[in-house]
Amino acid sequence: MSQENTLTSPATEQKSVAELKQIASQVRRDIVRMVHAVNSGHPGGSLGCTDLLVALYFRIMKHNPSFSMKGEGEDLFFLSNGHISPVFYSVLARSGYFPVSELATFRKLNSRLQGHPATHEHLPGIRIASGSLGQGMSVAIGAAQAKKLDGDKSLVYVLMGDGELEEGQVWEAAMYAPHCKVDNLIAIVDRNGQQIDGSTDEIMHLGNLRAKFEAFGWRVLETDGNDLEKLLPTLEEAGKLSGQGQPTMILMDTQMGFGVDYMMGTHKWHGTAPNDEQLEKALQQLLVEQAADY
Repeated sequence: MSQENTLTSPATEQKSVAELKQIASQVRRDIVRMVHAVNSGHPGGSLGCTDLLVALYFRIMKHNPSFSMKGEGEDLFFLSNGHISPVFYSVLARSGYFPVSELATFRKLNSRLQGHPATHEHLPGIRIASGSLGQGMSVAIGAAQAKKLDGDKSLVYVLMGDGELEEGQVWEAAMYAPHCKVDNLIAIVDRNGQQIDGSTDEIMHLGNLRAKFEAFGWRVLETDGNDLEKLLPTLEEAGKLSGQGQPTMILMDTQMGFGVDYMMGTHKWHGTAPNDEQLEKALQQLLVEQAADY
């Protein structure tokens, strides 16, 4: 493993909450620096979902940074809302899938780190291309069913945005998973209330998501996605519920832009990069005891 991956560890090593918070701050530093460098990308949702991906890759999931596409004997993660690729790339690099230095190539010509994750560049950790919204849950269900057929007891996780739920394919998949008792699937909705053109309440009101998924036959948990003390027990509970005949849905409340005060709670930072002054202000807020910036 590269020595520059100073914050990575084997998937089996347990990280304390304090250590996870430091990793999350480092990942957030990566995110704002990546999008600033090319004046392009999606920092808002990436910052909001940082704690989740850090929790999954550094505490919850059984996974192997050596990476095989099938992932036999491993928990799998699928990013459906692929525009928040900065957080995914940072967490993959920081957990040992590829060199942290490669983050400097984000969205540049011939980079493996495209604006939306893609598979044809063979970037370790990426199992599906996810530029088009609404497809991730369907893929995750297929992967989960394949694991059941193989006798593989590992779990499959998928993350979606709340605005993404406006895609009809999500609801077809939401009907299918309980019907087929895909009980090794844990789906997560980033319920930040924002999408590219405004709030979800203004664009397409989502209504009572808990009641909707429960009506479809899901077991539903709710949590604060920006509070690791609440998020970790929820993820652990979801894992314990597997194998009981129902898929599990976690409705995760986050703030878009979490960790950078001027980005928080507004759709304006969905796909806007910080300028030089804004970057410095963000980095001053995202302090790490031993920063390991690429």
